Amino acid sequence: MPFEGDHHERTLMAWPTRVELWGEHLGRAELEYAEVARAVARFEPVTVVTRQENAARAGDLCGSGVDIVELPIDDSWTRDNGPIYVTQRRQRVGVDFKFNAWGEKFLPYEDDDRLPERWCALRGEERMPVDLVLEGGSITVDGDGTLITTEQCLLHPNRNPHLTRRQIEEGISAALGIDRFLWIPYGLADDKDTDGHIDLVAAFTRPGRILLQGCDDPAEADHGRADVNRRCLEGTLDAHSRELEVSVIPVLPYANVNGTRVAVSYLNLYLCNGGVVVPVSGHPRDDDMLALIAAEFPDRALVTVPGATIAFGGGGPHCITQQIPEVP
Repeated sequence: MPFEGDHHERTLMAWPTRVELWGEHLGRAELEYAEVARAVARFEPVTVVTRQENAARAGDLCGSGVDIVELPIDDSWTRDNGPIYVTQRRQRVGVDFKFNAWGEKFLPYEDDDRLPERWCALRGEERMPVDLVLEGGSITVDGDGTLITTEQCLLHPNRNPHLTRRQIEEGISAALGIDRFLWIPYGLADDKDTDGHIDLVAAFTRPGRILLQGCDDPAEADHGRADVNRRCLEGTLDAHSRELEVSVIPVLPYANVNGTRVAVSYLNLYLCNGGVVVPVSGHPRDDDMLALIAAEFPDRALVTVPGATIAFGGGGPHCITQQIPEVP
């Protein structure tokens, strides 16, 4: 599986659909999704998958620079239910893990589970089914054989209760070409929907270097959890016996969405061709944290997008995008 920062052919997204999830915030979610799509389209082609009845609105809000494709979907988290691409010897294959809506929290999910099958068929691409439940947001890889995930998510009994830790490692490693599997204990404390996805707390900036979401408020549960994650990774060796460099973004912003408190993690950022798309929520220290992130990506243009409503739904820009790497 290539590093997210490698060159992409395009980005795949889906249009927010599940009224039961978004409720009165659906319209605002559409606006924020469209803003993410337009931001990514500044750097590379973007395709947004949508139900037929939503295609016109998606096209109007995303604009002419974004392609709209009609396919059956249940909602809009392509990082988790979309194909995860691997590349080798001038070939690209869409790996199709089983998707069960984060432990059957949201029903129905059959169309989301079939998105990789339908998408690969539409494009005439090879698809590799894997009989293991996995969401793309639960892993981060360096493209050089190293993968990091959380125990909180991958060992949760609502995913693969019949498998041991070792069997989970072996299944994912075989499908994605992983040589070194690293575990940290925690995702975000309030991440109840995904049970602690890694892409809210950690991201590789390049092979050998990992960026972690911290929390500088001792009153928050994430303060201690983030510190444990840091200590678990510092000094750890990757697939090529390099000692991981760990950098921390110390502030974890929280926003209020009509009475619901949500964490808007800076680390749910998305790397696209020449750009890094970062969610913000108007925190007083946004500029300071964005400067730290920009320093990690000196060759990329940093673009901010509003993140509060997508965080209310359960994620951020990374959760709603899935890279399609360029064929090597």
